[in-house]
This record gives sequence, C-alpha cells and structure tokens, in this order.
Amino acid sequence: MEFTKRPGERLAYEAERVLLARRTKFQKLEIADTISYGRALFLDDKIQSAELDEFVYHEALVHPALVLHPEPRSVLVVGGGEGATLREALRHRSVERAVMVDIDEEAVAACRQFLTSWHGGAFDDRRTELLHADARAYLEQHDERFDSIVVDITDPLAGGPSYRLFTREFYRLAADRLTDDGTLALQAESVDLSVLEAHLAIVATLRSVFPHAAPYQAHVPSFGEAWGFAVAAKTRDPRLLRPHEVDATLAERGCEGLRFYDGETHTRLFALPRYLRRLLSEHRQIVTDGEPVFVA
Repeated sequence: MEFTKRPGERLAYEAERVLLARRTKFQKLEIADTISYGRALFLDDKIQSAELDEFVYHEALVHPALVLHPEPRSVLVVGGGEGATLREALRHRSVERAVMVDIDEEAVAACRQFLTSWHGGAFDDRRTELLHADARAYLEQHDERFDSIVVDITDPLAGGPSYRLFTREFYRLAADRLTDDGTLALQAESVDLSVLEAHLAIVATLRSVFPHAAPYQAHVPSFGEAWGFAVAAKTRDPRLLRPHEVDATLAERGCEGLRFYDGETHTRLFALPRYLRRLLSEHRQIVTDGEPVFVA
C-alpha cells in the first residue's frame, strides 16, 4: 500500500492482507494488516492509527486535557471512530458520561468489528452514548455543557467532513459548551518542519478564543513524523502541571495500564524545540469559516 504523504514524499506500507476497502458516504476507508505496524486504519489514503503504536497517539491526545480538569465527569468525544479516544477517556473513573459524536456510522461500525483492541469494549460501557451526527450541528442544537471535549478528527481537507471543526467559530462554540473549568483537546496536525502551517494556524486560532492554549507534540512511528496536539482551557495552563501532580491525579482516578503517558512524559510533551516556540509566538493566521483550506 503506497500513498502520497505530501508533494515530493510517499509512504509505503507492506500489507499481508487487506481486510476491508470501501468508500463510505464521507470518505475512503481501508483496514489492513501491515508487516511493520500490525493492523492499521487508513482514511482517504492516509494512516490514522496502527496496532503497534496507537496507544502513543490516543494517550497523548486525551490525558493532558483530562488531568488538567479537577474532576471531569462529562466528556464529549468528537470523531474518534476507532473507539480508542473513548477508551482513554473512560479510564478516568470520575467520568460518569461520555458522549461520542462521529459523523461516519459505516466507518465506526467497521472499526468496532475489526479494531477490537483499539476500543476494548468502550462502545459497550454503560457510560457511553454513541451518536452519528455532525458534531458542530450537535453542539449548536444542544446546550449541555461538558467538562472536557476531545476532538479526534481527520485532516481539514476541502470537501471533507472535518474542515469546519478547525475554525474559530467552532472553537467559540466548544468554549460555550464547556464548564467553567472545562478543557479542550485536539489533534493539531503534523509538526514536521516542512509542513508547519496547519499546526501554527490551529494554535493561533485556539489562542484567539481561549485564555490558555498550549501546543505539544509526540512522535508516532507509523505516521512517519512527529504529530502535534493542543490543549485549551479557561482557567489553567497545562504546562504548569508538575510530574508528581500528574501521577497523583492518574493514580487517584484509577488510570491503570497506561503505556505512554505519565507525569514525566507530560513535561516532555510540552517541551517544544526553540524554532517551533518562536514560530508559534509569531504566527497570527486565524482560521475562520470560509477561509481557504490550509492542508493540501
């Protein structure tokens, strides 16, 4: 399986077998058993997660935001079709309700069938409410407030299902649906040096809405690059959390079995290289509804 990563670069994954290949109403969907990374999910010819290292991506995405909240009871997962984002949120025993809104019912059903180690039964947890709808429309139509919102969606491609969830209008809507101590986490595109524009724009857009918006990064081997994330909050800066505070919170909430994230890792995630810190401080592009797509 060979895909264009970006102009001038291609990624190839040798697959032992392809379990599923079809086009849903929203995107091209493939699930294959690769030699290097085990079973893997591909959407629109781009890898989304792989059996070997999905825990790196999903633990990095979820836990900094949930640990930052003093006691998250309600969580909204936007996207997250594999169920692994939901799985990580449900590790926190303070969580009483987790609503997952993913627009692509067919893709979620495929993940539920073929990616059982990803979701680990999270779809059947009594705290889970699974909805298939446009997440932005859901937030516009419901005034429920959440302690944490975790946005795990595909890239903001023209004509794709995710672009309007990367804009200032969406972040303002999400902020309105967060409680006073609420936190927002999201995947924030590649932080490879040659393709930083999307990450920089996402962070600048977040900072135009939230008092605290902190970018961070983790290397995901199956992606072939370092991946960017961000946490936004109304009252607290995640970069101020000390390792012992993170570890104590995880232990108190019964977050057992983590393979990537802990207090020491938390500190490392937010320790960005100097050139990236400088670019983030200088970047001013805000993404709004109707703006040109910033991922090719």
